[in-house]
Amino acid sequence: MSSSVPALRPRRLDRALDRVEQIGNRLPDPLVLFAALFLLTAVLTTVLGALGAQVQVPGQDEPTTVQPFFSSAGLTWFTTTLGENYIGFPPLVNVLPIVLAVGIAEGSGLLSAAIRALFGSAPRWLLPYVVALVGVNGNLMSDTSFVVIPPLAALVFAAAGRHPVAGLLGGFAAVGASFSTAMLPSPIDANFAGITTEVMGVLPASLGAEPVSVVSNYWINIASCLVLVLACGALIDRVLEPRLERAGIPRTMGTGEAPDTGAGTAPAEGTGAVSTDLGAQEKRALRWAGVALLALVAAIVAIAVAPISPWRNEDGGLLPTSPFMGSIVFLIVMVFSVTGIVYGAVAGTIRGGADVAAQMGQGLRSMTSFLVVAFALAQFLALFEWSGVGTYLAVHGATWLERAQLGGLPVVVAFVVLCALANLFITSGTSMWGLMAVVFVPMLAFSGLEPAFVQAAFRIGDSSTQIITPLSPYLIVLLGMLRRYEPGAGLGTLVARLLPFTIVFFTVWVAVLLVFYGLDLPIGPANDIHLD
Repeated sequence: MSSSVPALRPRRLDRALDRVEQIGNRLPDPLVLFAALFLLTAVLTTVLGALGAQVQVPGQDEPTTVQPFFSSAGLTWFTTTLGENYIGFPPLVNVLPIVLAVGIAEGSGLLSAAIRALFGSAPRWLLPYVVALVGVNGNLMSDTSFVVIPPLAALVFAAAGRHPVAGLLGGFAAVGASFSTAMLPSPIDANFAGITTEVMGVLPASLGAEPVSVVSNYWINIASCLVLVLACGALIDRVLEPRLERAGIPRTMGTGEAPDTGAGTAPAEGTGAVSTDLGAQEKRALRWAGVALLALVAAIVAIAVAPISPWRNEDGGLLPTSPFMGSIVFLIVMVFSVTGIVYGAVAGTIRGGADVAAQMGQGLRSMTSFLVVAFALAQFLALFEWSGVGTYLAVHGATWLERAQLGGLPVVVAFVVLCALANLFITSGTSMWGLMAVVFVPMLAFSGLEPAFVQAAFRIGDSSTQIITPLSPYLIVLLGMLRRYEPGAGLGTLVARLLPFTIVFFTVWVAVLLVFYGLDLPIGPANDIHLD
């Protein structure tokens, strides 16, 4: 049964964000919204196609022509790929296996017990910053962090007597609004560096541009992460959670949601610490789950480092791409399912295969609304890519910025703003950097800026607006999670609550960039800002 706290008097910020929420929630249901966007894009591509719209992407031999949907080719594409567009939708490929495995870990009681044990001595005030630290470095798990971190953050907050929705939304904001950076080199660094290096082939050697590697943005990444963690933790603690309390948002899931069978009783509001009341059987089950985790990690490491490992690429490495990097979802599934089964077997919450199947089914049922919306969203994004209209808009935006003839720092800031706007429509960072790099790396190199610095500037725009665009499939996943607490929540609800994170992250991240630029600090172990 849902419970809520009394609503308090709204503040000025609340009123402004409430207005954003009201406007946003006037939009149709996400299923209808994406169906409408599909039809609108179909008409737009047809008009542009009839006008012969095309754009020359630098580095490509042939121009990219906008393909009209209402044509023989367009209708044939749609009718023959309808199922493939849906079943092959990348978020489904990542989300569903993880949800099945997390269902085991949650249903067995492992997640609740582990969180109470791990955060038992952590003061309540520190939890927002812990969530921020984990989320800001979440891209080490690639896109799976969008699915794993927010619900775990909600459990952490609930166990500490804090608002679970604050953990849920704060965890998502930390992951998404900083997705292009982390304190450790990640697959994203390798992907960006590969694209930048390829584009640098058109630069004359006389410019003396420094090579770009996985660690070329390392110093600025560390500085950015530290600032973003502090900003995110403060926003969760001082803005998001108080606003939820003032609005009287329920702290518990609505009727019909299955409880965590192994969950303990969360402490009352104001107790100040996470409950550590674990029974002897729970402690024993946790120890065996820990042993299983260590054994699993040891096996994974042994296979990965073996010279004849099947997970290595053709060059014998693991980065930037390899079967190992392609197995991240499998590895996460193994971790959650194996440890969950071991815990459940020892704790008595799993007595046979039927219990495992029931827990997996419960996890999948929580994603039903997303599965419905994903059908329309998958078709829309597939049309956006097939038609080439996304490339057309991005390249024309870059051309306009180039013609503005700004120069130096103003063009860098304008470039970041352009990337932030483009990120509302092209949610794949690798794809967008592939488009932006071919234009701006040479353009800004001739203005005296190192390609590695241009890459660092791109990261800001690529991340900060990612959490407020309805075109992000993971925002729809988050909406499904939020509706377990607030059945009436809509896209406007999410945008209003996440907008402060976008604004603050963008502002402080640009400030970090400007500090490095103004002091001419190295942005990586062997990379400066200005060309020699």
